[in-house]
Amino acid sequence: MLQAKYTRYILKFKQPAGTSRGILTEKETWFIKIWDSEHPEIYGLGECALFRGLSADDRPEYERKLQETCRDIGKIRHIHYFRNWSSISFGVNTALSDLKNGGKRIIYPGLFTEGQKDIEINGLIWMGDKDTMRQRIIEKLDAGFHCVKLKIGAIGFEEELDLLRYIRKQFSKETVELRVDANGAFTPREAPRKLEELSRYDIHSIEQPIRQRQWKEMAALCRNTPIPIALDEELIGINRTGEKGELLDMIHPQYVVIKPSLTGSFSGSWEWIARARERGIGWWITSALESNIGLNAIAQWTAYILNFHPTGMPQGLGTGQLYTNNIPAPLEQTGSTIRYNPQCSWDVTPIEF
Repeated sequence: MLQAKYTRYILKFKQPAGTSRGILTEKETWFIKIWDSEHPEIYGLGECALFRGLSADDRPEYERKLQETCRDIGKIRHIHYFRNWSSISFGVNTALSDLKNGGKRIIYPGLFTEGQKDIEINGLIWMGDKDTMRQRIIEKLDAGFHCVKLKIGAIGFEEELDLLRYIRKQFSKETVELRVDANGAFTPREAPRKLEELSRYDIHSIEQPIRQRQWKEMAALCRNTPIPIALDEELIGINRTGEKGELLDMIHPQYVVIKPSLTGSFSGSWEWIARARERGIGWWITSALESNIGLNAIAQWTAYILNFHPTGMPQGLGTGQLYTNNIPAPLEQTGSTIRYNPQCSWDVTPIEF
């Protein structure tokens, strides 16, 4: 008989992480452990990667839903049980797959988990003051990244343009691909002007220029934008197949950004990719500040998906080195790639149930 437990865990950032929503110094997450009562020594582990203020399932009854999930784990058969609980679905699906594969943190076996195939990733530049961001950019470029993503919208826009100008003076678009993520920092009125100014620096794409749930305004931007627009937060909380298609048909963005812990776990995320591909919309997969437990699951799923549908674009999976107390894992970031080292072992002792 299946049994389950959960526990809360606080991840500590090595350095404050700046976004347009504020400064992050720690992140709450939850782990779930699932095992068969006949073999309790073998268990699956998953991360219910709640993101306060962003996850659609950030609700007062969240822990109660976790309690119910653990109580009923042997009875859950239908995917709709988790329709509105993306992060819990992500954790449970990960733990069940892990258990099925022997409790070795292998979620999607393949060339990636055998250490034979890496995933190309972008370098992430957090918001900070101008000098700090410039130094972070230099570090990423020196490390070998040729795709750099900058968080914008917190310091002055002119300073952010200066940073982009600084990069482009030294590196052409053929050498360094630039992505920016506004996290909804622009108003619909100012967005066209700012997109026009950003376009001078050969920007690959901008994520979520205006806040989500402004479909008409976002559709107008996507029709006339000088920079390809990627929907990010816009996808969160849209769980029904028909509504996904409706959103993509109305806005028709150039890209969508898939975050499995926020976009319906693996099944819901694949549905987004499938709907986007039907409409000729590009996509890439990104982590959402999970610990290595969640990042491991996303990386394995990403490698699995890319095996069938290669995009030729860097993925957003470079967040495993953000925390002082992350779970030690075989994930290794070397330059602009992430790889799984099967010779290394997991250490999940920091997680106490």
